[in-house]
Amino acid sequence: MSLLRDVEYDLRRFRGRVFVATAFVFIAFSFLFFRLVYLQLWRYQEFNAQAESNRTAIVPIVPNRGVIMDRNGIVLATNYSAYTLEITPSKVTQPLDALIDQLATVVEIQGRDRRRFKKLIDESKSFDSVPIRTRLTDEEVARFAAQRYRFAGVEIQARLFRNYPYGELASHVIGYIGRINTSEKAKIEDSDDAANYRGTDYIGKLGVEQSYERELHGITGVHEMETSARGRAVRRLSSIPAKPGDTVMLAIDIKLQKLVEDLYGNRRGALVAIDPRTGEVLAFVSKPTFDPNLFVEGIDVENWQALNESLDKPLLNRALRGTYPPGSTYKPFMALAALQTGKRNPAQQISDPGFFQFGNHRFRDDKEGGHGMVDMYKSVVQSCDTYYYLLARDMGVDLIHDQMKPFGFGQLTGIDILGESRGILPSTEWKRTTYRKPEQQRWYSGETISLGIGQGYNSFTMLQLAHATATLVNNGLKMKPHLVREVMDVETKSATPVAKEPIGQLALTAENLDFIRKTLVGVNIEGTSASSFAGAPYTSGGKTGTAQVFTVKQNEKYNAARIDERLRDHALFMAYAPAEEPRIVLAMVVENAGFGAQNAAPIARRVFDYVLLGQYPSEEDIAAVQRGQATRPIGKPREAATLNFPWRRDKREGS
Repeated sequence: MSLLRDVEYDLRRFRGRVFVATAFVFIAFSFLFFRLVYLQLWRYQEFNAQAESNRTAIVPIVPNRGVIMDRNGIVLATNYSAYTLEITPSKVTQPLDALIDQLATVVEIQGRDRRRFKKLIDESKSFDSVPIRTRLTDEEVARFAAQRYRFAGVEIQARLFRNYPYGELASHVIGYIGRINTSEKAKIEDSDDAANYRGTDYIGKLGVEQSYERELHGITGVHEMETSARGRAVRRLSSIPAKPGDTVMLAIDIKLQKLVEDLYGNRRGALVAIDPRTGEVLAFVSKPTFDPNLFVEGIDVENWQALNESLDKPLLNRALRGTYPPGSTYKPFMALAALQTGKRNPAQQISDPGFFQFGNHRFRDDKEGGHGMVDMYKSVVQSCDTYYYLLARDMGVDLIHDQMKPFGFGQLTGIDILGESRGILPSTEWKRTTYRKPEQQRWYSGETISLGIGQGYNSFTMLQLAHATATLVNNGLKMKPHLVREVMDVETKSATPVAKEPIGQLALTAENLDFIRKTLVGVNIEGTSASSFAGAPYTSGGKTGTAQVFTVKQNEKYNAARIDERLRDHALFMAYAPAEEPRIVLAMVVENAGFGAQNAAPIARRVFDYVLLGQYPSEEDIAAVQRGQATRPIGKPREAATLNFPWRRDKREGS
């Protein structure tokens, strides 16, 4: 019995083990079955996509960047194709310097190429493709292709390059593109445009290229490629073409722009010309300029140092960011403020002895001995300082501020280009918030006096002065200034004009406006700039100005010959024409040039002759204006429409 019980016990244990094993196998196969069903049904789409991605690759198609033109269709920024030799550091199997030395035996690699490559490497990631040579010749391409097997991580790429055919002309307006750096790449990756910038290596860095980047860039296309196990493209499966960037047409007249830049010559300064009816900017000059082609492929160290360390500051956009005391060009606005506030009437006179005594300080007039009895008309036409010393004292700094602010002084105009300076329109509140020490925060009455003649803390851009003058001659209607006239879709050819945007209407009485405009016409007929506009077949208005760079001591006289050139007075001028229905307004400064009547007003006369009469000055006249030795035009003017102009710079020159 005992033996039988042991057998039965062993059988039960065996059957239990078989059952457990069977159950385990069943459960395991059940898990496998359900896993198979889950993968085949619920996750089919996901794994199918992964399988497809293993055999396919998405290759971005970088769009052609849009063209930039002037208002007459002259191309100012375009593209051309060329081959580049590029290195991807993460794929290189030897030291970079050794690799470059070997490459130099196949294609020409100069010292500046090496320095530029090193600079780009520092700004890039190891898996980025970085050019060591650009614009290879066909012979160089063939030589490298024959020895490509020797150089792991080196490829020849066909690239589109930006070209600015007129070099330095209007460079501050057009701007330039450059290689996307690390910080810009991070911003793009965090933006909604990340997908659209796949494969894009260059982006607008300055000027219109930067401000209209979205329109100029276009829409990136894609190629879906079938690839081999080693990742090589086998065939194209599908394609979505790229959409080229839009054409951006400027309001700038590039012929006028070149005329002004030529008239400045080697002098420093800025000029802004605006159509007061629309806000379109006709010329936007900053001198000296620079060649934007230097930046397209990455500027080399020598050129960067030359531009960045130059005392002339060619990279500074003086029209947009340069701020200057407005000098006597401020007087018409002061006179209008006096009329609007009742502080003066046109007939009210003052006696000018040639100075204004305020406490222990004597504020000198521009004319030794004074102007005698001066009313408001004479104060503008003959530019009497004493009249405005008195007016500034009577108005006070805060009233001056409140009257000038609506014209846009010390305010951003909102122009469609980045980097605009606000300038300084002083007030007691401004001084309190600007300075830290209590004794510096206090406004002193003597500081108000020089504000009346556009000196003191006053500091504005030529864009602001032009904008304010445009508002003045446009009966108080403020139009937003804009550099771009329209944006055109290159595929549909449909153009979207930039809206003529009124941004405010100043509450100015017609009687007061008419009087101030009468004084400005008087300046160009019988006043300080009369000699420049003698013989003009149109009537214009304007106001000259001379702004101090530093203050002359009371017991000293200003003598330009004894002063360092960069400490001499600035020459300014604001003007408009024709006087009856203004079509153009300008404001300008010639740095350290002295009197506005001699060095600024002559340039304005040539600008008006070009815009209103279609005349281009003679070569001898341009040379005389550059030297500050001409007022009215000399020589026979040329018909602007007949000139073979402007002259292009070939993209392969001066690389």
